[in-house]
Amino acid sequence: MSFTAPLTTPGLALDPHWHRRAVFYEVMVRSFMDSNGDGIGDLAGLISKLDYLQWLGVDALWLPPFFESPLRDGGYDVADYTAVLPEFGTIEQFRELVTKAHERNMRIVIDLVINHTSDQHPWFQASREDPQGPYGDYYVWSDTDEKYQDVRIIFVDTEESNWAFDPVRRQFYWHRFFSHQPDLNFENPKVHDEIFDVVRFWADLGVDGFRLDAIPYLYESDGGTGESEPPTHAFIAKLRAMIDEEYPGRILIAEANQWPHEVVEFFGTDEQPECHMAFDFPVMPRIFYALRSQQATELERQLSEEVHAPEGSAWGVFLRNHDELTLEMVSEEYRQAMYGWYAYDPRMRANVGIRRRLAPLLDNARSELELAHALLFSLPGSPFLYYGDEIGMGDNIWLPDRDSSRTPMQWTPDRNAGFSTADPGKLYLPVVQSLVYHYNQINVESQLAQSRSLLHWVRNVIHVRKAHPTFGLGTMRVLRTDNESVLAFVREYAGTGTHLGDSAERILCVFSFAHNPVSVTITAEGLEGAGLHDLFGGAPFPPVGDDGRLTLTLGSQSFFWLGADAAR
Repeated sequence: MSFTAPLTTPGLALDPHWHRRAVFYEVMVRSFMDSNGDGIGDLAGLISKLDYLQWLGVDALWLPPFFESPLRDGGYDVADYTAVLPEFGTIEQFRELVTKAHERNMRIVIDLVINHTSDQHPWFQASREDPQGPYGDYYVWSDTDEKYQDVRIIFVDTEESNWAFDPVRRQFYWHRFFSHQPDLNFENPKVHDEIFDVVRFWADLGVDGFRLDAIPYLYESDGGTGESEPPTHAFIAKLRAMIDEEYPGRILIAEANQWPHEVVEFFGTDEQPECHMAFDFPVMPRIFYALRSQQATELERQLSEEVHAPEGSAWGVFLRNHDELTLEMVSEEYRQAMYGWYAYDPRMRANVGIRRRLAPLLDNARSELELAHALLFSLPGSPFLYYGDEIGMGDNIWLPDRDSSRTPMQWTPDRNAGFSTADPGKLYLPVVQSLVYHYNQINVESQLAQSRSLLHWVRNVIHVRKAHPTFGLGTMRVLRTDNESVLAFVREYAGTGTHLGDSAERILCVFSFAHNPVSVTITAEGLEGAGLHDLFGGAPFPPVGDDGRLTLTLGSQSFFWLGADAAR
């Protein structure tokens, strides 16, 4: 299809539920493809790889910040919300990226970092130099660092306080993240207007959605926790109302590292909707816990307690992304076990989490990589992939901070892994050359040539998922099993008839975390007498008994996706 719609519309056929069925792919512009040989990935390079992403089955690209920035926090320290970092390209190239993606039926979601800016942002420079001027109240200033004592410090490994002293203004400024990232003052209505103008700027360029970074922290109050306070929700609702009115079809995604019963508040209410999507953080570490403990109990409990997303909304589920594998949502005992399994070298840790890619976390075990992906793609919500994980890319724990898992994408076995024609010493980060994950072995070109490669396997799973609307739109019921290593649930969708293939469907998903073959009996209420067939090959399976019981044998760390037919 060609892109003919004006940029003030979504750019694709308007489907208000597109985000519920989409497969998202997080792509770091700096890390993906270098088009001009300067050693840094750029927008033109990303455009050149859109055909690959379309082939893979990606529906939407999530781009972390590519704005003007001093890059002290990977671009999350924004110095200009409406300017592209020159080394990445130009606004015209970003417009071309949106157009080319839409031509391939893919959408573009960008990060919107509105809790804070860089201390190099002109707003902050003006605020510190002229307290009485138009920008004097754009940030949270105080004569004392004693306010908001009940608000926790997020980066406990680098920051001792949420306040920092500014020698120019001779006052303290508030920062929930690094001290070079002062928080904006949302008590000031002019800040609201500025943020709305930023959203309109990118939406007018055709952007299909915004990931609201660190969204719980917009407001703080005396005696409050500084997280998810009522005025924060009021602001998001106001932003959603503007989006719905001026840019229908665009979405807001909440990044809130909290329990689902707290995060669900970011969906809003029927009367005051807020975000269309929210990330589901607690499920992710429990997947990794199950893989090593061989116990599905904790994951089963978390999934059983999951809060359903409101009508028209969706959870965002993921295995890895650009952040560390956070362990904030687990007990200390749980955390120490995870460190022992996955971060035995202190260099693998960051903040309260683990800074490793998916394949190294799982020791490059193909069965575990398949099991983890199969679980991800069958959970309620939309899956988010991290660039390179589809080929099992490795990381480099000798690099600082989160750069360990932000190394250049490995395209070919040639120089610089095909990422850049630059002198290898000019690359912004070195390509991975470790023994197991060397770019000579792990790259797109070689895996395209192998029909049984991880890349082809991931693509196949994506396309099977896309063929069954139930995975995106259906409900989930966790089922009882007689084996604590096995997780079973049924996905059900009544169907709407409005989309091709949107008829009623039930899918039984079974996962074994055991390191040896097991037999399991599942109590499948509601599936009594149903016939079963494999979704991948269509092979028939023994039907569910009339008493609702089903016995299956699974290989070590394996799974089944079984379509349930009508009862015999």
